[in-house]
Amino acid sequence: MENYVTFGRRQVTKEENFTPGHRACVGCAEALAVRLACKVLGKNTIVVNATGCMEVISTPLPTTAWEIPWIHTIFENTGAVVSGVEAGLKVLMRKGKRSQRKVNMVVMAGDGGTSDIGLQALSGALERGHDFLYICLDNEAYMNTGIQRSSATPYGASTTTAPAGKKSIGQITWKKNMPEVAAAHDIPYVATACPSYPFDLMDKVAKGAAMLGPAYIHILSVCPTGWRLAPDLAIEVGRLAVRTGIFPLYEIENGKYRFTVKTPKLKPVEEYLKMQGRFRHLAEKDIAHIQDRVNQEYAKLQDKVALTNKPED
Repeated sequence: MENYVTFGRRQVTKEENFTPGHRACVGCAEALAVRLACKVLGKNTIVVNATGCMEVISTPLPTTAWEIPWIHTIFENTGAVVSGVEAGLKVLMRKGKRSQRKVNMVVMAGDGGTSDIGLQALSGALERGHDFLYICLDNEAYMNTGIQRSSATPYGASTTTAPAGKKSIGQITWKKNMPEVAAAHDIPYVATACPSYPFDLMDKVAKGAAMLGPAYIHILSVCPTGWRLAPDLAIEVGRLAVRTGIFPLYEIENGKYRFTVKTPKLKPVEEYLKMQGRFRHLAEKDIAHIQDRVNQEYAKLQDKVALTNKPED
C-alpha cells in the first residue's frame, strides 16, 4: 500500500477505508477502532456488519463511510452470512471464476450482536472452521437503541433496563467472558484489544486476518454517551480499563496465552469506576466487591499465561 506515515518501526497508511463524515457521537472509541482496523485490512476485504451503532452511523442513505465492500446483516446472523460469503468465494476460485487469493472476510458486530443475539451463528461458524476474522466492538450495552443492558454489561453499571435505584445496584451479573467462549472452540487466534492502544490493536487485526481459519478479536470500545463521561476522556478511560486489570490485553495463539500489554502493578479499579456516571451510585463496599473479582480473574489469566508457556520437559 502507498502513502505511509512512519512511527518508528511502524508504518500506518494514510488511506482511509472507513472515512470521516459519519455520524458517530463525539469521542466514540468504537468508530476509532473501526478506522484503525480498516487501515490494516486494506481494500482486499469484505465486511459483514451486524445491526448496531457502526451500521447506523456509517450508512445513512444515500451516503456511506465504507470504501471497501460492506454487507449489512441483522443481529443474529452475521456468523451465517460470513460463512456463506466465504464458502461462495472458495467455490468461485475453485471454478476459476475468481483469481486464487486470500480475501479478508471480516465480521464487525457489537456486544449485543455477539454475546447475546448472534452467539448461535458465531459459534457455528467457529466450529465449522470458516476462514474469517470476527471483531466484536464491545461498548458494554445496546447503545444504539437506548443503553439497554447486554450480557457484556459489567456488574454494577446502571442502564435503562437495569437501572440503579434504592433497591437495585444496576447490572447484577458479571460480564460474559466472550474471548474465552471463542477460545473454547479451539480456533487459531483469539485476542483482546482497545483503541487506547492503537498499535497493539492494529497488530492483532493484522495477525487475525492472516490466520488460516477463524480468528476472534474482542475490542473494548469506550462509549462516552452510554458510560456518562466527557468525550475527551474516552482514550484515558480505555487505558485505565487495561491498567486496572478490568480489561487486560492479551492474545491466545494456538492455545498459548500471552499478555501483549503488561501491567506489573494494577491500579485500583476505583480510578476507572469513578470517572463514569454509570457507576456513580456504587458504595465503597460495591467497589471493593468489584476489586476482589478483578483480582481473581486477573490471577486466573496470569496462571493461564504461565501454564501455556511452561517449558516442555
